[in-house]
Amino acid sequence: MKISVLGVRGMPNVQGGIEAHAEQLYKRLVALGCDVEVIVRTPFVPRGQQSFESIRLRRIWSPRRAGLEALVHSVIGVFYAGLVRPDILHIHAIGPAIVTPIARLLGLRVVVTHHGPDYDREKWGHFARWTLRMGERVGMRYSHARIAISKVISDLVLSKYDRDADLIPNGVIAGNLRTGADHVRRYGLEPGRYFLQVSRMVPEKRQLDLIRAYASAPPLGWKLALVGGLEADDYSRKVETAASEAGVVLTGYLNGVALEQLYANAGAFVLPSSHEGMPIAMLEALGHGLPVLASDIPANLEVGLDRSSYFPLGNIVALAGGLARFARISQETHTRAARQKWAMQAYSWDRIAEQTLRVYRRVSNA
Repeated sequence: MKISVLGVRGMPNVQGGIEAHAEQLYKRLVALGCDVEVIVRTPFVPRGQQSFESIRLRRIWSPRRAGLEALVHSVIGVFYAGLVRPDILHIHAIGPAIVTPIARLLGLRVVVTHHGPDYDREKWGHFARWTLRMGERVGMRYSHARIAISKVISDLVLSKYDRDADLIPNGVIAGNLRTGADHVRRYGLEPGRYFLQVSRMVPEKRQLDLIRAYASAPPLGWKLALVGGLEADDYSRKVETAASEAGVVLTGYLNGVALEQLYANAGAFVLPSSHEGMPIAMLEALGHGLPVLASDIPANLEVGLDRSSYFPLGNIVALAGGLARFARISQETHTRAARQKWAMQAYSWDRIAEQTLRVYRRVSNA
């Protein structure tokens, strides 16, 4: 089965939940017999790179400008898909899904994965929000099948558009619990005694809430490390200033061994976000057996952690109290191994790939 993929900025090691999702999903679909080509954006993949592992990459130009990048690339990409004639065009996210009607007019069989109502993100202006809402509307109404990565999203699709969506979540990769710590110490961190957040530096991830909570009463001997690339925008500058004043470690964007070590040696993972589709960084933390402290938004609650792992969104006092409580809890190796095992069973990428392939076959045979 020939699959074209639209809505992924690039791979490998491109920051973003959809990109991490695509890397894990499509290499497994190739192993299941699919011929997969991911249509990627020129700013994110070097010239001449034509593949990642077993996945073929097709670089197509896009402007690197928020609000236009996904729209322009998706329009060009859907016409490219019309030329190569895949069995399935799989579109990720509601922004790129705005080209679903064009894909249908071109005679393509379309699957759209809804990763979350991105119009709720705080960074978008009026035009971008309108584009995202329109993408959701036409993507859900005119695709041959819809995939939702959480029950919250599948319920939204049913209530707003009277359409069913296959519930297929993000998955978990087992982390190495016994990795080294040289990268950890390079940032002045002590294994087992730092809080970790891994995410893009955007307002809905609430890094400023976390910094304020930590600064209000930093647990003795513990530090806070934020992993994620800083942009040239007002929010990143505010994060940088607040982190400097509070003694918070900003590592920038990390991948590979460095990121693996930061996860494996953390004392706890913290996600105070106001918006998530399905929190893939939280799942990665659970894949390393980490205890998690997260805001009580529906997508985070759906992961199914103990109630003590959640705090009220935006409540700095409660977040600070949670940090202090987690710092007092001894994390034994067997506890982390048990947490990792639970996550691997609940969120298996192999099962997710098989479920996705069943959707493809259903659409292809309809």
